[in-house]
Amino acid sequence: MTARNDGGGGPVLAPWRVYSPQHDTELLTQALDREHLRAGAAVLDIGTGAGALALAAARRGAHVTAVDRTYRAVLATRLNARLARLPVEVLHGDLFGPVTGRRFDVVVSNPPYVPTPWAEPGRHRAAVAWDAGADGRLLLDRICGRAHTSLRPGGVLLLVHSTLCGIAPTLAGLERSGLEARVTDRRMVPFGPVLRSRTAWLREQGLVDADEEKEELVIIRAERTR
Repeated sequence: MTARNDGGGGPVLAPWRVYSPQHDTELLTQALDREHLRAGAAVLDIGTGAGALALAAARRGAHVTAVDRTYRAVLATRLNARLARLPVEVLHGDLFGPVTGRRFDVVVSNPPYVPTPWAEPGRHRAAVAWDAGADGRLLLDRICGRAHTSLRPGGVLLLVHSTLCGIAPTLAGLERSGLEARVTDRRMVPFGPVLRSRTAWLREQGLVDADEEKEELVIIRAERTR
């Protein structure tokens, strides 16, 4: 069990195999902070992990629903919400499945996006929290294709991922679904342990240069204008 600051005002506990707050969490929290959230706004956190983003939204008075496909993450988020004394609805399921038919003012997501030599991470490995197929888009493309169905008119999707996955496919996927999308934030961060362990493979795939030791994270903001 590790404790990390959630980037929004308090610590979160993250057991093994649950994604704990990192640079991408902080960047996405900052993007969320810039959004106008009316009192009682409906916020959805897809792939909540330890619940850091859900807690940040709840602290601002939003009605928050958090979803994750692993029971460990669901239990961790429920525990962290209870410790923070914040009301968060936490559901187990795959992406938008548990909230089919519901609409939200803001959807935030920090999904697994790390390219991996394996087609799909094992369901019982820690890597399920970050591995996302050979191109890193195993979940990203699904989010881009479904996000508009969970947004109210005027609603906003905030999505974070690495440029190793490609920015253009994300923007194109969101725009095909009827959302207006753009990159709002960029940040260079050092390779973490996972990317360092895959540097040779990433170089073979042409995803990083020989001397590259950092990746660029981006925030993509997409709005449903109709």
